[in-house]
Amino acid sequence: MANSDAIQKPIRLGFLLVPRYSMIAFASAIEPLRMANRLSGAELYQWTTYTVDGEPVEASNRLEITPDAPISEGTGLNTLFVCSGVDVERACDRSTLSWLKKFGQQRMSFGALCTGSHILARAGLLDGYRCTIHWENIASMREAFPRVVVSYELFEIDRDRYTSAGGTAPLDMMLNLITQQIGTDTATAISEAFACERIRGRHDRQRIPLQLRLGTSQPKLIETVSIMESNIEEPISLDELARHVGVSRRQLERLFQKHLHCVPTRYYLELRLARARQLLLQTSISIVDVAFACGFVSAPHFSKCYRDYYGIPPREERRLRGTRTGETMDEAVHAGAEPELPPEGARAFVSAAAAVPGDASDGRLEAEREGTPAASGSGD
Repeated sequence: MANSDAIQKPIRLGFLLVPRYSMIAFASAIEPLRMANRLSGAELYQWTTYTVDGEPVEASNRLEITPDAPISEGTGLNTLFVCSGVDVERACDRSTLSWLKKFGQQRMSFGALCTGSHILARAGLLDGYRCTIHWENIASMREAFPRVVVSYELFEIDRDRYTSAGGTAPLDMMLNLITQQIGTDTATAISEAFACERIRGRHDRQRIPLQLRLGTSQPKLIETVSIMESNIEEPISLDELARHVGVSRRQLERLFQKHLHCVPTRYYLELRLARARQLLLQTSISIVDVAFACGFVSAPHFSKCYRDYYGIPPREERRLRGTRTGETMDEAVHAGAEPELPPEGARAFVSAAAAVPGDASDGRLEAEREGTPAASGSGD
């Protein structure tokens, strides 16, 4: 195990800030380094902030940090972290990608905070690596970069690539890196100084699993939802789901009604529509491809379901996305408002849906797979 006595010279880190980066993710990465230096009484880490042109960029909370230098002066670094946030596609401009590719030819490590993994992947620096990204962007990341292994983990340390989800996940990633580079005692002391309950590991999930919400008393329900989440592109029928978990169809329906306040097919549909919305807002793949990727057999049927649930057709959703993220952003963005986040996926969990008789919805999933509109009794 490494320790501070073994450090001959400071570890040099660079942070490339792109427009609308996540301030909380950036601060969560910087602060453990500062505290490591303070507690050790030595300069274990040095860090430099960069932007592409050396000019300040605005974070998603509208605060600006004046960078230390333009990225062209990023020399002698051990690791370069890309700090991103919302509207990550806009940050993938030619100049940013060109500089990253140039640095990729050097012997250095790369890291990413929040959605920075998307930019590294766009520059070809994550091919063959395992990484993570904020959970809202996982679906689009997997669609856009098939050569990258994208996980749901809180952070990933894969050889010389260090990636973390958003929020405070970079804090845990940095504490794990400090454990490797400096030592466990230093990392523990930093955690205590920041009043952290514990140092989370990479296998901690980004989101609260359904099992924690429901407890351990409903293993059949939890298993069913897990199967649904793993089979978005090719949905499994309700009868098949029931057979997989070893209960009858009626038992499964009663479990969903009691604990999630909806029928299974409704819950499944909402998972697929939430995935579709993420792909619409975060990628440029066609609406037809979005429909197929989310288990709909036709674009018209997908559009109908989407409009009934979100109140807006997919094409209009994407057009508005273009308006929000185009060169002339709308007043809401200028005012600092965040773009609307995608729903969690199973809105039925947080809002009690109107009870729908089982017989009226039993054939919904089968109807979708046949390409015929389902009955409108539950609004899908």
